[in-house]
Amino acid sequence: MILVLENKITIKQKNKIKNILSDEGCITREIMDAGRNVIGTIGKTKISLDEFKQMDGIFDAIQIKSSYKLASREFKSEDTKVTIGNVVVGGDRIVIVAGPCAVESHDQAMTIAKEVKKYGAVLFRGGAYKPRSSPYSFQGLEEEGLKILADVREKTGLKVVTEMTSVSQADLMKKYVDVVQIGARNMQNFELLKCVGRMGLPVVLKRGLASTILEWLMSAEYIMAEGNNNVILCERGIRTFEPYTRNTLDLSAIPVLKKLTHLPIMIDPSHATGIREKVSPMARAAVAAGADALMIEVHNNPEQALSDGPQSLYPEQFGQLTRDIYVIAPVVGKHLDFDYLKKSEMINNMEAKDSKTAAFIGEYGAYSHKASLGYFGEEITPVPMKTFKDIFSAVQTGTCQYGVIPLENSLSGSIHENYDLLQEYDLKIIGEITIRVKHALIAHENISKNEIKKILAPPPAFSQCKNYLDQYPGIELIPVKATSSAVKHVKDSGDKHSAAIGSTMAAKIFNMNILEESIEDNPRNYTRFAIIAKEIKGHKKANKTSIIFSTGNKPGALFEVMKVFSEYQINLVKLESRPMLGKPWEYMFYLDFEADIEHPDLAPVVERLQKKAENLRILGRY
Repeated sequence: MILVLENKITIKQKNKIKNILSDEGCITREIMDAGRNVIGTIGKTKISLDEFKQMDGIFDAIQIKSSYKLASREFKSEDTKVTIGNVVVGGDRIVIVAGPCAVESHDQAMTIAKEVKKYGAVLFRGGAYKPRSSPYSFQGLEEEGLKILADVREKTGLKVVTEMTSVSQADLMKKYVDVVQIGARNMQNFELLKCVGRMGLPVVLKRGLASTILEWLMSAEYIMAEGNNNVILCERGIRTFEPYTRNTLDLSAIPVLKKLTHLPIMIDPSHATGIREKVSPMARAAVAAGADALMIEVHNNPEQALSDGPQSLYPEQFGQLTRDIYVIAPVVGKHLDFDYLKKSEMINNMEAKDSKTAAFIGEYGAYSHKASLGYFGEEITPVPMKTFKDIFSAVQTGTCQYGVIPLENSLSGSIHENYDLLQEYDLKIIGEITIRVKHALIAHENISKNEIKKILAPPPAFSQCKNYLDQYPGIELIPVKATSSAVKHVKDSGDKHSAAIGSTMAAKIFNMNILEESIEDNPRNYTRFAIIAKEIKGHKKANKTSIIFSTGNKPGALFEVMKVFSEYQINLVKLESRPMLGKPWEYMFYLDFEADIEHPDLAPVVERLQKKAENLRILGRY
């Protein structure tokens, strides 16, 4: 049963409700879900739903029908995000867990950890206790292996994941590791499940070799019933009649689980296939199907591995896989962040006086809001602003630490206002993120498209949905600053004949109805956002630079600047001209190129650019 509490409930009223439930022998969990304060209860009670609804402080009482109460979407509609140090599993960023099947030695573990971190892994996996089919196979280094894992964490900063096979290992796990894994063979070892539920560490729960999804969720329920909600479900293939691969990877489990449960989903294609060349295709498919995380086995010398060498990727193969995932993830609204740990460490090391906020345009649910979450995760608080100039001013004055601004869209082109503001303000681009923009037509409940008389959206959104809007020539188009602002305006106005173009995220936040999804002209609709901040001191690794410059008003002046980049084989990815502020018919050029302008090897390039160009200024390295 779920008790939805009133917003103005008092502490006294809440305690009275909890005492009643306790006296009835119920297990209770209090959570915030979709802005609601909720008490979930497990157990039978003599009090009816109607009686609970009449109690002071209770807005509604709802029966949970599924047998897996705490793990169900009925209990919690919002996705659970499991935090492991600076890493969040279940957010917009794809989490990669990588490492060898078994810890074999200190040198082996440390070598692999450094390699997988370099290529984008944010958690390190390695078995210290290895349940094997044969008693004569390598069983793991046990506590010595745990000590090696702890040293890997100390030296690399990667939090570590390892399998727990017995209740007797609980104290060692709490001493040495960050995440415990329950293997497929132990998925229904209920005493072990109850034990890890009491330990307090996040749990990766692997699906049993021949277990149904319901059985899997009921195993998660055992863990959660003991008070531990930090459960990650890991699909690692199930046993079928097909002998070619070790197991059959059930990718259909991903959309099924997304509907049934709020828990994050990890995919282990290594154990699922057991064949090295099959791992990467299935990992890519898992991301496309909506997985939150991947667990990949990587070994620096798989031919000599003591466990599962044939399915382990070489480090270079792992690097190619993460680059592929970086490209695929935005298609499904996810991101792979190669600077995840470095960025999180920087944010968490900020002094208390620092704001730790990121300004974006519009309201919550804007694409800029989504870009902020994709770049920063949950560690930075997004702050809505009314105009782009407000964002720049907030960052310049220190009101906000960062700003998230759209620079260009793949369909409608550049957002010129922001290029002009980059020229006006002394701020730096410190990063970028590209997200896929999927527009939806959003209106009030129980309204059909035929009843819509007006559509609100920013001009770029109208441009991106031109073919769709041309089908309705009689509808009035009203421009606003941001898509989320359009959704909020329609919501607040109460006008049943108005609709907005915006994100499904905005529709959910404002509790509005989606009339139609994906109304943009081209599915390849992406927006590139820049992250702006005051200049950050100190050296950092960068592979891209943005500059602005002007040239003399003479034939070939721009060509001379471009020739410098050509001679040094530097790839240019964008060139944009904008009028110089206060100087009619004179222009500044914005240029993005794939190199770090402060790298020592580029000193001759900088020297020549300073001679050929005027007013040269570095906008950012990232």
